[in-house]
Amino acid sequence: MIASRAPFAEDFSFPRNWRAHVLSARPLILPLRAYVYPAQAEEVERGALEVLAHPPGSTQPFLATCALGFRDAAVPTGLWSCPNPDEMCAVSGGYAYLIDTTAPERFTMVAFRPVLAVRSVLHENLLLFVGHHAVLAWGKNGQAWQSEKLSDEGVEIVAIEGTRLHGLGWNMRTDKEMPFVLDLQTGRRVET
Repeated sequence: MIASRAPFAEDFSFPRNWRAHVLSARPLILPLRAYVYPAQAEEVERGALEVLAHPPGSTQPFLATCALGFRDAAVPTGLWSCPNPDEMCAVSGGYAYLIDTTAPERFTMVAFRPVLAVRSVLHENLLLFVGHHAVLAWGKNGQAWQSEKLSDEGVEIVAIEGTRLHGLGWNMRTDKEMPFVLDLQTGRRVET
């Protein structure tokens, strides 16, 4: 069952070596290979995104059960392709899982809980995860960078122009949205 009330998102902008589809419910008969992300059973009891994935070069699909983060329309749920064509990104109620489809036991859970937005940046070969305070970039070889704290509560990407990410972050002291610019290659703040 799709884990949250948010609309389901799919973005396969990056080339991928796998196929996958979301199941409406957990199958009564599990495939030979079934994985739960993360491994703690109590997380999954709150709900999960069930994805049947077909890895490259294999006739055996695997079931990815991705624990639900939050039941809130403000956080994403969906599937994204990654800069590495063998990786799949599944987001379940703001909990983001990067799964190696060639070895599904290998996965990374993005530290932001929740992820508020996911954005593909093809020309920089990055998948961006936006959290309450910062932005994390995932590249072909894993985490490329994580920005410094950009906001006290809520980061918004306004535009991406070339190698620059333009955004807004709320400053608690001034009670205002403050603009920032990040270098997409390093994640460092750039003076405008």
